[in-house]
Amino acid sequence: AALPPACPRHLLPLSLGLFQGALLLFFALFVTYDKPSAQTEDASLVANQLHGIFPLFQDIQVMLVVGLGLLLMFLPRYGLSAVTHNFLLLNFSTQWALVLQGLLHHFQRGQVHLDLHNLLTAEFAAVTVLISVGAVLGRTSPCQLIVVAACEVPVYLASEWAIVTHLGVLDVGGTITIHVFSCYFGLGVSKALFGMAQRPVHPKETPTPRSDLLSLMGTLILWVFWPSFVAVLCQPGDAQHRAILNTFLAMSAGALTTMVASSLLERDSKLSPGHVQNGSLAGGVAIGAVADMTVLPVAALALGSLSAAVCILGFRFLTPLLARKLVLQDQCGIHNLHGLPGILGAVASAVAILVASEDTSGSHFSQVSPVGGNASEVAGRPWGDRGAGRQALYQVAGLAVAIGGSLLAGLLAGTALRLPCLARPPERLCFDDALYFKVQDQAESPELGSPAEEGALALKERV
Repeated sequence: AALPPACPRHLLPLSLGLFQGALLLFFALFVTYDKPSAQTEDASLVANQLHGIFPLFQDIQVMLVVGLGLLLMFLPRYGLSAVTHNFLLLNFSTQWALVLQGLLHHFQRGQVHLDLHNLLTAEFAAVTVLISVGAVLGRTSPCQLIVVAACEVPVYLASEWAIVTHLGVLDVGGTITIHVFSCYFGLGVSKALFGMAQRPVHPKETPTPRSDLLSLMGTLILWVFWPSFVAVLCQPGDAQHRAILNTFLAMSAGALTTMVASSLLERDSKLSPGHVQNGSLAGGVAIGAVADMTVLPVAALALGSLSAAVCILGFRFLTPLLARKLVLQDQCGIHNLHGLPGILGAVASAVAILVASEDTSGSHFSQVSPVGGNASEVAGRPWGDRGAGRQALYQVAGLAVAIGGSLLAGLLAGTALRLPCLARPPERLCFDDALYFKVQDQAESPELGSPAEEGALALKERV
C-alpha cells in the first residue's frame, strides 16, 4: 500500500511546533536579560558598547538573510525553496544554539543571562549550518535539513570550545572554526546520504541568466558586509580596525584575481558566473584567521589573491575529480569556497605567527572567544608562555581537529538522514519549488504529479 503523502508533510510542522513550544517553556523558566547597570558611568559604557556592536550585528543579519539567500538562487526552479529554507535554518539553529550555549556557558544561579553578544555567537553557530547544507541543496527535504541543524549545532559548539578555548587557536574571523568545520561537516553529510550512487546532471539544476544574476546580487551583498562578519568579535580599537582593513584588501584582491583566473580558464576568455559568485568571496574566508594580526597590507592582498585562485581551480579541476573518484556531491561547491580557502587561511595564520616580531605580538593578536572569555590573552601575550613556534603548531592542530571532527560528525548525521521517516525528495522532483510551495504555474507543470503519485514516488525512494 502506498504511504499517505500527508504523513511526511506533517512531520515538519509537528517537529517545529514541538521545538518552539519546548523553547517557550525553557525561556519562561530559565532565560532572563542581563541586569541593567545602576551606575551612570557603567550605563554610558554599555550604551557605547551597544552602539559599537549593533551596526556590525545588523550587517551580519543582512548577510545571512539576504546575501546568502540570494547566493543560493542559482538554481532556476528552486529559488523560493532556497531562500525560505535558508531563513528557516537560520532561525531554528540560532534558537537551538542559544539554548545549548546558555546551559553550557551562561547558566548562573538557575538562570541563563541573555545579551547581544550571546545572540551574535549563536548566529555564528547557525552560519555553520547554512554553509553545510549547501552540499546537499535541492536534493533534501526540509525535515532532513532540520535534522542536520539539530546535529551540527552541538558539534560545532564542542569543536569551537576545543579549538579556541582549549587549544588557544587564534581565529577571530572563523576561518577554522566556522568555514573549515562547516565545509567538511556538509561533505560528510553528503557522502553518507548519497553513498556511491552516481547521479547524472539533473535537468532542473542548470542555472539560467536570471538565476545567475540573482545569485550574483547575493555575492555583492556578502562582499560589501563581509568585513563586519570578520571584525565583530575583535577587541574594539586597533585590532578591529586592522581586521576591517585586512578583510577589504583580501576581498578586493580576490575579486580581481577571480576575473583573471576565470577568464583564463574559460573558452574565448569569457567569465563563468559561478566563478564570480564564489571566487569573489574566497578572500574573506581565508583572511579570518589573520585579520586582526599585525600583517603587512601586501600579505592581505596576496592571501586574497591566492585564495581566489585556489577556489577557481577547485571548481575547474578538483570538483570533477572528487565527483568521479569519490562520487562526492557538492551542489554549491562549498569545498571550493569554504574548505580550500579555509585551509589556506589556517596555514597562513601559522606562518604569520612564526614571522611575527616580538614587538608586534602582544595584544595585536587578541580576540574574544565566541563561547565566552578571552582565550588568547594569557600572561599578557596571545599565546602565553608556549612560544610562537608552539602556537603555530596549535594553529595546525586546530585545523586538524576541525576537519577530522566535522567530517566524522557529518558522516554520522548523514547516516541519520537515511531513516525511513526522513525520505528525501524523489529524484525527478528535486530542485523544484512546486514540491514545497504553492506556485502560480503549479497546475500547468507537467513534471509534478498528483499527491498520490508524489507519495508513491517517495515510498519508492525510501525502498
